[in-house]
Amino acid sequence: MTSTPTPGLARFNTSSDSSDRALLAVLHEVCASPAWARKLLARRPYATAGALFAAGDTATDELDDTELAEAMAGHPPIGRPKPGDPASAREQRGMAGASEELRAEMLELNLAYQDRFGHVFLICATGATGEQMRDALKERLAHTPERERVIARTELGKINRIRLTRLLTEDAEDKDS
Repeated sequence: MTSTPTPGLARFNTSSDSSDRALLAVLHEVCASPAWARKLLARRPYATAGALFAAGDTATDELDDTELAEAMAGHPPIGRPKPGDPASAREQRGMAGASEELRAEMLELNLAYQDRFGHVFLICATGATGEQMRDALKERLAHTPERERVIARTELGKINRIRLTRLLTEDAEDKDS
């Protein structure tokens, strides 16, 4: 039994060369690594959303150090979502009602993390409270750079999956309205 792709996935699979440029821009909002986006486009068509997610995971795993740094640079520090970016605000919702004390602590910890590892603290913040993010940041500050790179890559993969899901869903909702 074969399954038919969802409307959002079907459009993703069948975009033309001219709309591929637009799709690359949209994929940049999912993951800031151009190499990641190109890999997803090159592996089309996808039979299911699960196949797309698996390809996204593979593309994330295949990022070299420079490409991974590009991907991580597309993420703002926790507690400071990108102004005017609803995805950033939505993903960091757990910090929205944080006390000034927690915000100040997160700023200090974020700076210590960036000094130690040379990149933004990356965590799949969707559904996490400010306190949970703070505790994770504190714990991860003790990691070796090698261990932290593995964890950051894993967190990036989680974020990419959530954003790809939203992309397919929003695409379908936009076409239905």
